[in-house]
Amino acid sequence: MRPPRGTAGQLAGLLRVRGQTVDELAATLGLTGNAVRLHLARLERDGLVHRVGLRPGVSRPAVVYALTPECELLYSRAYVPVLTQLLHVLATKLGRARFDMILREVGRELMASRPRPAGTLQRRAEQGSALLNELGGLSHVARERGRLVIRGDSCPLAAATRDHPEACNAVESLLTEFVGAPARSCCERENGMRCCFTIGPARASRGSRASR
Repeated sequence: MRPPRGTAGQLAGLLRVRGQTVDELAATLGLTGNAVRLHLARLERDGLVHRVGLRPGVSRPAVVYALTPECELLYSRAYVPVLTQLLHVLATKLGRARFDMILREVGRELMASRPRPAGTLQRRAEQGSALLNELGGLSHVARERGRLVIRGDSCPLAAATRDHPEACNAVESLLTEFVGAPARSCCERENGMRCCFTIGPARASRGSRASR
């Protein structure tokens, strides 16, 4: 998701400074109150604006609107350079083996409190694809040479994987935990970054392995 644009973007820009009422926003932008309410309703629906309190008005208290933390994140440009540099420092200080282990642990921990999908492997792979799309990917599930593959047209971690392809290992672990079947990276790094993960059969339980 991108920061809002147009009039909605102007409203969001004002709300970045401080919480404001409909009348305050309307006066600043030269709009009617109804026009401002319409844009605020859409921003609320998208989870970008919320109501944070009341302010005394002429006849009754006026609602104060502010940006949600999720919307504030859309304006930050610090995350990519800071996290990319963090990966570089960790890879240098820890060594590749330790670095790889930590990234895989990150992927597993991201799924620690998330409900796992049920159903067939195909269905779970589709839910895994949807999860990647929530994180900024653009993926779909295909069957190639008898295997299920989550194939993407972009990479949600492109800024990191460009210099540190090991970052894909975090996504491998994330998908493995979420889908309940081994995920293996087959990502493309030439002519653009594109996600690709094969999804294998479900992992055997401890009991079934012990009985072999």
